[in-house]
Amino acid sequence: MSDWLQHLPILPILMPMLTGTLLLLSSDSRHAPRIALSLLAVLFQLAVALALLAQADGQLTSAWPTSIGVYALGGWAAPFGIVLVVDRLAAAMLLLTAILGLAALVYSIARWEKAGVHYLPLFQFLLMGLNGTFLTGDLFNLFVFFEVMLAASYGLALHGSGGPRVRAGLHYVAVNLLASLFFLIAAALIYGVTGTLNLAELPQRVAALNIGDRQLFDVAAAILGVVFLVKAGAWPLNFWLPAAYGNTVPPVGAIFAILTKVGVYALLRIGVLLQESGVAPAPFGGTWLFYCGLITMAIGTLGVLAAQKLDRLAAFLVVVSSGTLLTAFGFTGTLLTGPAIYYLISSVLGSGAFFMLVEMAERNRQQGADLLAISFEAFGMEKRHDSEHPDEMVGVAIPAAMAFLGLSFVSCVLLLTGLPPFSGFVGKFALLGASLASLPHAPLLHVGLFIAGLLLSGLAGLIALSRLGIRVFWDMQRQSPHLQWLEAGPVAALLVVCLWLALLPEAAMAYCAAASQSLYDIGAYIDSVVPQPLPPEIPQ
Repeated sequence: MSDWLQHLPILPILMPMLTGTLLLLSSDSRHAPRIALSLLAVLFQLAVALALLAQADGQLTSAWPTSIGVYALGGWAAPFGIVLVVDRLAAAMLLLTAILGLAALVYSIARWEKAGVHYLPLFQFLLMGLNGTFLTGDLFNLFVFFEVMLAASYGLALHGSGGPRVRAGLHYVAVNLLASLFFLIAAALIYGVTGTLNLAELPQRVAALNIGDRQLFDVAAAILGVVFLVKAGAWPLNFWLPAAYGNTVPPVGAIFAILTKVGVYALLRIGVLLQESGVAPAPFGGTWLFYCGLITMAIGTLGVLAAQKLDRLAAFLVVVSSGTLLTAFGFTGTLLTGPAIYYLISSVLGSGAFFMLVEMAERNRQQGADLLAISFEAFGMEKRHDSEHPDEMVGVAIPAAMAFLGLSFVSCVLLLTGLPPFSGFVGKFALLGASLASLPHAPLLHVGLFIAGLLLSGLAGLIALSRLGIRVFWDMQRQSPHLQWLEAGPVAALLVVCLWLALLPEAAMAYCAAASQSLYDIGAYIDSVVPQPLPPEIPQ
C-alpha cells in the first residue's frame, strides 16, 4: 500500500480537529475565508470517506487483504496502543456523515451560522466526534469521541435564541451528561474486571472470567447498554428527544438526525462481538433489544400521530427510525442486518432533508395558523372564500418557491413513510422480505410484530404528514417564501441521493449485505486488530 494511503483512517478525525481549531483562532470578521475553510474541510472528509469505502470494498489495488484496515496511532499495535478500525460498515457511516454534514453546512451558510457564536468550529468538532465513534477500536476512545461529539452538540443545540430552545437544550445537556457519567463508570468496571478495553480482545477476556467477575461484567455491560439506548433515543429514555430536536435550528436538526444512529451503531458493533463469542449480556443479547425497539417504534408512531407541528413530527420520525433499527438488529438471526443498514442510510438522509425543509415550508405563515386549523376541524367550521364573490377567479397561482417546497415535501413524505419511488420503499420492502425469509428460524410472533410495526408506522406517518402538509400548503392567506439556492440545493441534493439509491439499488444493497457479512466475521476482525503471534520456530 502506498505510504499516504495507509494514513487515510486518521484523516476523518485529524481534518475536522485542525479545521475547528483554526476557526476558533480566526477572527469572526473574516467571514468569507472561514466559510471557505469549512466547506473545503467537509469536502475533503467526503473524498477521504469515498476512498476508505473503496478500500474496504476491495475496489482499489491497494485495498486491505481482509477488507478491514487497522491504523495504530504512534505505531503501537493493539491491545497496548490505540487503534482505528475501518471495515465496510464504518466506511459507510463515515460517508453518510460527510454527505449529511456537507448538506447541513451549505444550508447553514445562508443565515443560520450567523445566529450565534462559534457555529462553524462546533460543527467541525461534531463531525470529528462522529467520525471517531465510527472508527475507534477500543471502549475508552469510544467514550472520548462520544464526549467530543456531545460537547459540540450542546453548543449547537443551544445555537440561536428563544425560551423553548434553551429549555429543551438544557434538558438535552443534563440527560447526556448523566449518561456520560454512567458510560465512564461502566468502562471503569469493564477494565477493572477484564484488564482491557480493546473491542477485539474483550470477548476472549470475558469468556475466561470466573463466575463472580462475570456477574460484575454483566452489570457493567447493562449500564453501558443503557447509555447506548439513551443515545439511540430508545423508550423510555427518549423523553428529551422530541423537544430537543424539534427546537434546534434547521441545519442542526439535520445533522442531529445521525446522532441517534451512533447509539444504534455502538449497540450493534459491541453486541455482535459479544454475541458471536457467546458472552453477550442484556441488552446486547437475547430478545431484549427486539422488544425495546418494538416499543420505541410504537411510542414514536403515537407521537407522530399526536404531533401538531412539523418540527416535532420530524423529531418523532427519528424516534420511529431508531425503533425500527433496534427491532431489526434485535431480530433472531442475521438476515435483517443488511437491509437494516440500507434503511439506516435512507432514513438519515431523509430525516436530514426534512428538518431543513420544515423551516422553509413554515416561513411567512401566520402565527397560530395550526391552532386555528385544529379549532376549525374540531368544531366542524369551514372558511369561506369564494361564496361571497362568485365572480372572482377560482384558484391561485403557485410561485416557483411554493412549487419546489410542495414537490420536496411530497418527496419527503414518500421517502419517510416507505412509499415508492424513493429508497425508503426499497429499505422497508427489503426488511419485510428478510423477516419473512427468517421464518424457519425466527418465532412467528416476532415476524408478525415486526411486520405490523413497520406497516403501521408507515401508515401513521403518511396520515400525519398529509394532515400537516395540507395545513401548511393550502393556506391561501400566506405569501410565497423567499428561498436561496444555498437552502434549496442541499434539500434537493439529499432527495436526489435517495432517489438514486432507489433507482439503482443493486450496488447499494450488495454493499450493505457485504457490510453485514463482514460485521459478523468476528474472526477476521479480531485477527486484523490483534494479530496472533507466530509460533516459535523449532530448532533443526
